Amino acid sequence: MLVGPPGSGKSTVGAALAERWGVAVRDTDADVEASAGKPITEIFVDDGEPAFRALEREAVAAAVAEHTGVLALGGGAVLDASTQEVLARYRAAGGAVVFLDVSLAHAAPRVGFNRSRPLLLGNPRAQWQALMDARRPVYEAVSTVRVLTDGLRPGAVAQAVETALAQQASGAAPGEDGRASGSADGTTRQGDA
Repeated sequence: MLVGPPGSGKSTVGAALAERWGVAVRDTDADVEASAGKPITEIFVDDGEPAFRALEREAVAAAVAEHTGVLALGGGAVLDASTQEVLARYRAAGGAVVFLDVSLAHAAPRVGFNRSRPLLLGNPRAQWQALMDARRPVYEAVSTVRVLTDGLRPGAVAQAVETALAQQASGAAPGEDGRASGSADGTTRQGDA
């Protein structure tokens, strides 16, 4: 399962991992749009953020229960207390939650800061940084491994995810934050925070 902020590469890395592992990929943002019958931006405008978050909570719970491949969660999904409980049960059952971390400098070109990101309206760079500052502790709390995606192509991130997961499975010493951290060259860096 992949979590992280907008621009961290959850969808593209999820597709790369699914291809490498020969499994299906599922994105809860796509599930929300399918159930609502409209894009996320329209859900925010027409129905408001609380309605979107309710649909997102349902989508995550259903996807975790039903899907056995790679799962990418929407950037804010982890903020919901019931979703955090779902993720805690998933981790307790042996599931891996990968935090795809990214800096603003590397997220900006990926996100484009356009109107399709309703929470980034106004000053998008400042909004993204404020979102990340608020969400980082939650991403770190719900994840089992962290992979920095700055400057990496999806295939390199997928390799770093595989390396971090292998390190976690082997019981190798984690970084300072208690999690394995993958890097671009497939090695695992210690102490990435």
